[in-house]
Amino acid sequence: MKPEIAIIRIKNLRLRTYIGIKEDEINNKQDVTINAEIHYCATKARNSDNMQDALNYRTITKKIIALVENNRFSLLEHLTDQVLSIASDHEWVDFASVEIDKPHALRFADSVSMQLCYQKS
Repeated sequence: MKPEIAIIRIKNLRLRTYIGIKEDEINNKQDVTINAEIHYCATKARNSDNMQDALNYRTITKKIIALVENNRFSLLEHLTDQVLSIASDHEWVDFASVEIDKPHALRFADSVSMQLCYQKS
């Protein structure tokens, strides 16, 4: 039987953190918007209806919130990597992607974003 792939999408998680290298960025929290996609085999969860057989997206989201709100980051690349590490931490995860937007980072743009992906080898 073919494994059933589940895709968890955490959409537009809006948080505030210290991100950047300019003095005003170091001294003031800024908005970031996080989107994550996590793929895992969900055959057991589909057949059991038991939380022990599924990835808990609430737990994952709480870890992301704690990381972002309780730390400082100079680079968007580093922040994105740290969030991706949380999204891909569980052994069931086959693929994860994280994109983080930093609104108003550029004068004439809505935002600047960084996207990183994880693929189980």
